[in-house]
Amino acid sequence: MSKSLNEQDTMTVIAILNPKGRSGKTTLATNLARALHNREQGVLLVDTDPQGSARDWHAVTNTNPLDLVGLDRPNNLKTVDSMAGAYDYLIIDGAAKLETMLAATIKVSDLILIPVQPSPYDIWATGDLVEVVRARQEIMEGRPKAAFIITRKISGTKLGSDVRAALAEYELPVLEAETVQRQVYPRSAAAGLTVFDENDAKAREEIERMIDEIMHMLEKGTGP
Repeated sequence: MSKSLNEQDTMTVIAILNPKGRSGKTTLATNLARALHNREQGVLLVDTDPQGSARDWHAVTNTNPLDLVGLDRPNNLKTVDSMAGAYDYLIIDGAAKLETMLAATIKVSDLILIPVQPSPYDIWATGDLVEVVRARQEIMEGRPKAAFIITRKISGTKLGSDVRAALAEYELPVLEAETVQRQVYPRSAAAGLTVFDENDAKAREEIERMIDEIMHMLEKGTGP
């Protein structure tokens, strides 16, 4: 759902970034975008990864309600401001391992969300990204905001609390909302869908809680 032409040209850019491949960026981006769409927000999903995972997901079905565009060159990201008249939110599915794309994405974003699975390798992989984000915040008076999101947590283990303790060393907020490892996420993705198209109330609640927390974070102007 895009904005009408007489609405105010304001737009929030949320980027899902992690330099590590297979960190769940696309799954998170598509589900968050759909949750915002369901709340009658104008949403554009932006795929910046040359591998085109979000574009492949979007092409599976011709009934996908989300708008999507591929911008996989750093200079192309400079065009996001021109989209402010049409959308309330841009959700960027970030590229992995491409330093120039990561830097360009951080520059145009209002909020950086860093998905982290409960694994030491995933935590260590975020170190360089956190440094770049914090350097940008220092020169831009705290912009963009940034937070970790724990994804694919395994129920019944203490890995979730362990990862929170490890992430605290990076001095960035960690959202209280998190996703549990559920088959509905890869199953819905393979069909070009989201958890909102599946009969899994717990998964939908996970994403809704994330959106609530993200919107609260953006509104109050501080971390969670």
